[in-house]
Amino acid sequence: MNSINLTDNFLIAMPALEDPYFAHALVYICEHNENGALGVIVNRPIDMDLAGLFEKIDIKLDAGDMAGRPVYFGGPVQLDRGFVLHRPVGQWQSTLAVNEEVGLTSSRDVLAAVASDGLPSEIIVTLGYAGWDAGQLEAELAQNSWLTVPAKASILFDLPPEERLPAAMQKLGISFTQLSDVAGHA
Repeated sequence: MNSINLTDNFLIAMPALEDPYFAHALVYICEHNENGALGVIVNRPIDMDLAGLFEKIDIKLDAGDMAGRPVYFGGPVQLDRGFVLHRPVGQWQSTLAVNEEVGLTSSRDVLAAVASDGLPSEIIVTLGYAGWDAGQLEAELAQNSWLTVPAKASILFDLPPEERLPAAMQKLGISFTQLSDVAGHA
């Protein structure tokens, strides 16, 4: 079996994917190996901003320009846990380096730095993540549930959430209206 590694790629949910967690989702894959895959949905802000999150977790938010930034639904796994996708990677207690410039951190120290210094300033804070067991993502790809495209940090950090999915699709040269919800196999 050929193994693929989709780390640092976007997954674009196909129209036929009716799972309410993933319909119209843009997922950034942070890790993909023989044990499975882990990613975060990057285009689903929830009804909470960083000020509200920091209040809930008892971190004083001094960096006022961060207060209104949205918190995102990162996926259906560990919804009570926060994850920070950020650039640069930095030196945090629990960081998965996705590539040389982007990291995913689950430790509180990154949030404390954001609250006090506003750094790292390029962040996406999610509650929960998307996870796949070994072979599960590959099976979903074989069922035409997802399109894949190499990720760009500028799509993650420079665009508002509603523009991220169209921008990722534009990298493929298509728009959502061009996708069919029926798959064909040759």
